[in-house]
Amino acid sequence: MTVGRCTHSLDIRDHVVVKRYVSWSRGEPGREWAALKLLAEHAPGLAPVPLEAALDAHPPAITMSRLPGTVLRGRSATDEQIKAVAAALTRLHRIPVSAVEAAAPAPWGPAVAVNKTRALAGRRPGLGDDPVVLEAFRAGAAWLASADPDKLTANPFPPVLGLADGNRANSMWDERERCVRLIDWEDSGRSDRAFELGELCEHISRVDGGDDGQRSVRERERQPQDDHRGERREVDGVHRDGQEQHVTGIGSGGEDCLG
Repeated sequence: MTVGRCTHSLDIRDHVVVKRYVSWSRGEPGREWAALKLLAEHAPGLAPVPLEAALDAHPPAITMSRLPGTVLRGRSATDEQIKAVAAALTRLHRIPVSAVEAAAPAPWGPAVAVNKTRALAGRRPGLGDDPVVLEAFRAGAAWLASADPDKLTANPFPPVLGLADGNRANSMWDERERCVRLIDWEDSGRSDRAFELGELCEHISRVDGGDDGQRSVRERERQPQDDHRGERREVDGVHRDGQEQHVTGIGSGGEDCLG
């Protein structure tokens, strides 16, 4: 498994976990605390229970309940686990729009992804001599240079609360309860459902297991905005570039210690 920079350390105790942030310039502690409180109110049991926050400490820290289970990264999920991931996402995306609209926007979304993907293409990485690779880059660069990616930045549908991070390590399988819970909310916020599903499908952590993200998307409750509007193409460009450079970066920042 490729591991990027750690954004936090975890003090795992019998019943609680203390998360201390190594970096917090993007407001990660406050964002995670806000998301955990929102989840505790509107989707209890889907994420750790927020217990205590020391947001002004150095380093900032959050104490939360410890969830049982194992992360789904690094393995091929079973059909039951895939359905459980889909159920968790459906429940997450059912949080009332009024509550979601009051949340801060996630730092990683369509507009940021479009800009980042264009910047990555502009670096013109060494591609070798394979004509298929060269043609793929040419076609991708031409699409990025068009106005089509800019159309992805407008979302006509209600926002959802999103992790903004499709890392498989953020899904925890509880063997006893036969369900999936979601962790690591430091990059979360108000988001675009189609973009969130594209991020799940194309996150680089998929190389550690099977094609679980796409299977989860097929299993979830379908909504009108689930046509992806091209987000998978856009997110895929970012994560594939990261794979080639052996960097597993969350779009707007870094990777967590589990991933």
